[in-house]
Amino acid sequence: MKKALMAGAALSLMMTGSAWADITIAVAGPMTGQYASFGEQMKAGAEQAVADINEAGGVNGEMLKLEVGDDACDPKQAVAVANQFAGSGVVFVAGHFCSGSSIPASSVYAEEGIIEISPASTNPAFTDERPGPGVYRVCGRDDQQGDVAGKFLVENFADKKVAFVHDKTAYGKGLADATKAAYEAAGGKPALYEAYTAGEKDYSALVSKLKQEGIGVLYVGGYHTEAGLMARQMREQGMDTILVSGDALVTDEYWAITGEAGEGTLMTFSPDPRKNEIAKPVVDKLLAAGKTAEGYALYTYAAIQAWADAVKTAGSTDYDPVVKALDDGTFSTVLGDLSFDDKGDVTLPGYVFYEWKDGKYDYLEQ
Repeated sequence: MKKALMAGAALSLMMTGSAWADITIAVAGPMTGQYASFGEQMKAGAEQAVADINEAGGVNGEMLKLEVGDDACDPKQAVAVANQFAGSGVVFVAGHFCSGSSIPASSVYAEEGIIEISPASTNPAFTDERPGPGVYRVCGRDDQQGDVAGKFLVENFADKKVAFVHDKTAYGKGLADATKAAYEAAGGKPALYEAYTAGEKDYSALVSKLKQEGIGVLYVGGYHTEAGLMARQMREQGMDTILVSGDALVTDEYWAITGEAGEGTLMTFSPDPRKNEIAKPVVDKLLAAGKTAEGYALYTYAAIQAWADAVKTAGSTDYDPVVKALDDGTFSTVLGDLSFDDKGDVTLPGYVFYEWKDGKYDYLEQ
């Protein structure tokens, strides 16, 4: 009898609408540590997306509540963050940033029935070996990025010795290996292939070796902090070697490290979403608030947009209906219209080259 009375009371609350609760979602990435600039990008995009969605009435009449998880790009910390989210009732995560964090965290999300859409994890294994159907990304893949970069190196630097280095991470090694494979497939012969240790400040021994080998182009599979130090230390040793890297250089912090030594650095990244007309209102809001709109801010915003639209289609935040909506739908986002393939990879234009000039990066003028 007591259970029946309680059930009746609960039904009454639901019918009056007073039982509506916030929907808890999360963003996860390196909010601290040497890659915190990317965490800042993701947090800015997530906060703006939640604010805009709530201002427009929320999702199916419910407001979004955002939790922020700091994994510091550490795999163990990422798993801890994922478990913490599961314990606090999170139904969706826009994250993580580093592939080395997203891959182990995805196993937790799959087990707990939490949707994950990464704005930035590019290692192919993230979706090729996903532990469940609710794992997606709105960025490209390292094999796509590597294919573009490898062919570019052969076509533009056939007369130079090209070296490949990586930081041993899932992202850095994966990107260097994919680029090297494409370079070799196009007829290139690497002059050097080595690993370096992330987090160090002095790469003079590596730079001296590059100088001794007469390396004209250095491809770095890794992040902006180490790449920036290498660029600066190459100039300090009188080298004019061109540094080429990937999407982990899309932060103003790169130039803060290199100064003028960063001039002429080349990198691959998806077409700049800040240039999309549909993204302009969001970019304007972010800049007006003193927040960044660069790098992965808009990718995080788009991940939340896609999930929110899928929830509206599904009519619920339940895992299976939302997965079906994500698999079947096309979503209008700040990145443009996007959908997901059967692996969870996004169907958006691939990678293009950028060049650092006068402290800023923009499309490479061919």
